[in-house]
Amino acid sequence: MTIVGITACPTGIAHTYMAAERLEKAGKKMGLRVKIETQGAMGIENELTAEDIREAAAVIFAVGIPVRRKERFEGKTIYEIGVQEAIKNAEAILLKIQNELGR
Repeated sequence: MTIVGITACPTGIAHTYMAAERLEKAGKKMGLRVKIETQGAMGIENELTAEDIREAAAVIFAVGIPVRRKERFEGKTIYEIGVQEAIKNAEAILLKIQNELGR
């Protein structure tokens, strides 16, 4: 299963990147393909391609601010959580998504 996401926090520094790293590591551990775009102080990094989004079973917005270019995800199943939740509970979040999508 492929899951993509966006992480972004108000200051756009440490927590943005920590959340992305935790989600990607948890996904790898669980045998999932997880790709996270960061929207931080440095702008958009690791930008998701149209193909990434098309292949995704679900999208995670781990954010504390509005997502930039949100329209790219129209029609996708979106899970919106806080940045801190992604940092603290990445594996549980991914497991919940897996269970809800029946995969």
